[in-house]
Amino acid sequence: MQSGSVEDPQRKQEELRSFLFLTAVMVPVLSVIFVAGYGFIVWMIQLIGGPPTH
Repeated sequence: MQSGSVEDPQRKQEELRSFLFLTAVMVPVLSVIFVAGYGFIVWMIQLIGGPPTH
């Protein structure tokens, strides 16, 4: 891409759609998967090793 060229409007629309998809769909989905995975790991550790004691 040349430095002085005008960007294609279709490309800008595609980039905006990609940005909205990433921020509105993928970030929340990945956050839920990460938190659920962490909770599952803690649950399995407690299932095998017993509850935490003092």
